[in-house]
Amino acid sequence: MTARPSTPCSLTRFLIEEQRAGHLGPDLRLLVEVVARACKSISIAVGKGALGGVLGEAGSPGAASVNVQGEAQKKLDVIANDVLMEANAWGGHLAGLASEEMDHSQPITDFGVDGLPRGDYLLLFDPLDGSSNIDVNVSVGTIFSVLRCPEGVAVPADEHYLQPGTEQLVAGYCVYGPQTTLVLTVGHGTHAFTLDREIGSFILTTRNIRIPEQTAEFAVNMSNQRHWQPPMQAYINDLLAGKTGPRGKDFNMRWIASMVADVHRIMTRGGIFSYPLDAKCEAKGGKLRLMYEANPMAFLVEQAGGAASTGRGRMMEVQPTGLHQRVPVFLGSKGEVEAAVGYHHAHDRATAEPVAG
Repeated sequence: MTARPSTPCSLTRFLIEEQRAGHLGPDLRLLVEVVARACKSISIAVGKGALGGVLGEAGSPGAASVNVQGEAQKKLDVIANDVLMEANAWGGHLAGLASEEMDHSQPITDFGVDGLPRGDYLLLFDPLDGSSNIDVNVSVGTIFSVLRCPEGVAVPADEHYLQPGTEQLVAGYCVYGPQTTLVLTVGHGTHAFTLDREIGSFILTTRNIRIPEQTAEFAVNMSNQRHWQPPMQAYINDLLAGKTGPRGKDFNMRWIASMVADVHRIMTRGGIFSYPLDAKCEAKGGKLRLMYEANPMAFLVEQAGGAASTGRGRMMEVQPTGLHQRVPVFLGSKGEVEAAVGYHHAHDRATAEPVAG
């Protein structure tokens, strides 16, 4: 008897299986599907590039639009943000949403439509991470995170999103590169889905991603080296010393300057991604956003066997104090993240003031 060919596992089928296993409820499953459909729309816009008139900065000539972060917005930043906003406003699964591109969160009741269905979840997203690379055809992506709206809150405000990363129910990113790949966790492993453009569906291509615990690759913006704090200086100097240094092996550096692309490489073959505190971003608390970038990536990385830290503590245990809070980031292969954190702890111990008496 000829064996029946196995049927590819679509994202929908995967989510239904996770629901049957008790890992998520039906509303959360449908919310993930809405986000995935929005990502497919963004993928199409990114793929058109100059043909779709989507390259360049948003705003009028000579007067670029600027987001809440003080960064010039690209046309695709605005397009991606609008796609995610509109798709999720009508999904019926959210109480509110927040975007890196907006000053404040937006409750579903603010969409100005009577009877618009309201759900129990809060969605946070970076609509197009790495958008400074759009015009040079480098991989960019969407990052998202889902929290539960606190009980008894009819109209969520910014403060209701300020939950530590350990409270995340779902996190994921979609990277728009040679393939469009969705990497997702619902708290039970990290899984990768590749968009089959012929049928328009995300297909499960890697179940239970495991990041190697040890690595010989690091990703960091070396142009900031002169601004780094002493523990980061010491850590990178020891990596660059190679076999003859204290680490006893050679390391390679990889830096794409698109967090989604750098983290996806780490998901695929290991490594460490670092964006430490430095003199340029110290007053802001760091470079990367806790709620839109660091926490969702930390959730994904931990579920794949890796680690994520601020350099002083576990990323997902940070108590947020603001919707656009920034933090230093170290994430990736568990052994290497622990090594980087060790340099920071050693420096802190060496510079701690002795206790009197």
